[in-house]
Amino acid sequence: MRTEDILAAIATGLWRWDDSSGIVTLDAEAARLLGLPAEPVGLTEAAVRSRFHPADWNENGGVVGLARAEGTLAESRLRVMGPDGTVIRTVRSRAKPLGGEAGRPLVGTIQEVAEPGPGMAARTPVTGDWRRSREAFLLDAGRALAEARSTAEVLRVAASLSMPGFSPDGLAVFGVAGDRLTVTGHHGHGEGDEGPFTEMSLDTDYPAAEAARTGRAIYLPTPAEYKRRFPLTWPLAQRFGRESWAFLPLTVAGRTMGAWMAAFEHPVAFTPDERSVLTTVARMLAQALARAGVAESERELSLGLQRTMMPALGPGIPGLSVAGRYVPTGGGLEIGGDWYDMIQLPGGRIALVIGDVQGHDVRAAGLMGQLRIALRAYASEGHRPDAVLSRASRFLHGITDGADDLGGPRFATCLYLEVDPDTGTLDIARAGHPEPAVRTADGTVLQQPTAGGLPLGIDPDSDYPTTRLRLEPGETLMVCTDGLLETGGHDLDSGWERVRSLLEQHGGTSLEELADRLVEAVHGPGSHHTTGPLADRREDDIAVLLLSRTGDRTAPPPPRRTVMTVAQAEPERIADARRQLRQLLHDWADEDQVDSAVLMVSEMVTNTLIHTDGDALLVAEVVSGGEARRLRVEVTDASDELPHKRHPGELASSGRGLILMEMLAHAWGVDPRGEGKSIWFELHEPPSGDGSRA
Repeated sequence: MRTEDILAAIATGLWRWDDSSGIVTLDAEAARLLGLPAEPVGLTEAAVRSRFHPADWNENGGVVGLARAEGTLAESRLRVMGPDGTVIRTVRSRAKPLGGEAGRPLVGTIQEVAEPGPGMAARTPVTGDWRRSREAFLLDAGRALAEARSTAEVLRVAASLSMPGFSPDGLAVFGVAGDRLTVTGHHGHGEGDEGPFTEMSLDTDYPAAEAARTGRAIYLPTPAEYKRRFPLTWPLAQRFGRESWAFLPLTVAGRTMGAWMAAFEHPVAFTPDERSVLTTVARMLAQALARAGVAESERELSLGLQRTMMPALGPGIPGLSVAGRYVPTGGGLEIGGDWYDMIQLPGGRIALVIGDVQGHDVRAAGLMGQLRIALRAYASEGHRPDAVLSRASRFLHGITDGADDLGGPRFATCLYLEVDPDTGTLDIARAGHPEPAVRTADGTVLQQPTAGGLPLGIDPDSDYPTTRLRLEPGETLMVCTDGLLETGGHDLDSGWERVRSLLEQHGGTSLEELADRLVEAVHGPGSHHTTGPLADRREDDIAVLLLSRTGDRTAPPPPRRTVMTVAQAEPERIADARRQLRQLLHDWADEDQVDSAVLMVSEMVTNTLIHTDGDALLVAEVVSGGEARRLRVEVTDASDELPHKRHPGELASSGRGLILMEMLAHAWGVDPRGEGKSIWFELHEPPSGDGSRA
């Protein structure tokens, strides 16, 4: 007797579902059970779907999809519907994929089953309540795994998952390293329990090894099944006292990267619904582990680049303290174009460099490394600051000019200074970089105007004039990139006020503490309550360098002083001179005297630029003497022609400088020098200002 006749005798039909063509072939008995004439027929998938209850067909699709993915048996109950929408009968379908390749057809049987009794709902593969619980669980699990940023976080999330109705109490994640199986992490086991499973060969007769090797899930509902299928490694699992196990491959983009084990203390039948949940979790877990692995590799690469490119500031320098910080932007690789460096020079001098290459990408980091090496080489050759920057500009222009395939030319801002530790003399050259700031011994913070040129790499023939300053004992110099000033929704002006306030408030002796506070003010939680609360706090790289000249803190502080040059070609720097003087007198008791001093300085510098052919050198200092302080301001030029008092008419536009000084200053004068002259004035702070000083 033929097999078809035997199956027909027990009311069992045969069917074949060819997914590639979309045709479902039914034998005569299967056609009869679906309400069709009892003869073999080939129908489209849509025609077959119309014969079943829609809810049952949808659930059957999930079961079949799981069976195709795992190569396992798909079993479900379906209600066959008549033309009038009534249920003709209920059938049970059992099917399995043929062969091992993708898109393989399914073959199976279909058999009528008894209708459920009164008061009993027909059991579909997934009930409504269970489905809602499953969907809610998978949504929460997917969100939690997507937010995990490291392998350790992924494993913690996996350990905390509570699956609806059958939560495992033991979990393990296995990785693949060459031909070996490794334990990435585990939960629900004691310390050291992973020992026998670590560095296990993929050829071992162990479920996780087989799942990782074949990419097929393995379900072991009972200890007897485990022992029957894996007798060699059963003793390793027996001691944990579990009742059921599921081993699922961790597959991403067609590549199996390991396996996931879920072990249960209670028996689990691993129905299609349960296998579907486990398979979905395994896929999400594999994707989360892959993302975490990429992120960790990027972080490791970033840290390696940062450690390589960002120098240690080296041993202590007698008479000086140095601190530096670099904070990369949060986008992509956490390294960009900002850098700082300290270079030992002959004769005990040191050079400090800080700069910012345009961009926050890998190319910016590469150019930064090349430029840093070039600057070190030029400095070590003994060139002065202006020559170092001129050569560096030509170097950067040469390696980026015409590099259209790499995004076009790049430029860099830079500040280079040489320090003489014995005298505190600073020689500064600046290429489009923010100006330095000095915190005096009494806590006053001044921006130090310094001459500068174009950013490096724009014009290979740029000149970079040098500015000389003196750092007194107890004073601290700060140089930074624009990221410290502008991050958090600030512009350069408001960002400078934020930094200035921090520098003024710093009362400690540790530069490291001050460096941490400056960075915390930008990236810490408190920074989100200042200007630009919704702005990205990792929008730009930050580099900051602090230099302090140590001294006897019991000695009286040196005079508060500022020095700047106003060149003939830069009359706009007269405004900088006025601002500089106001910063110097920030705690002066008499505001009218401050206004008078600013007016006289503006007049003195302007007259120098108009009536001479040279630059104006401004020196202003506040000296404590007795119970009152004294402001002395000198403006020096190279002209031998002495000014004289004039009596301008009402409509005259000039000639009132000396008259103003005679009216507003406590003392003033004109002193000839060897070459040129010096015009000066003094103001005495009234005694009532003692209690107002900061």
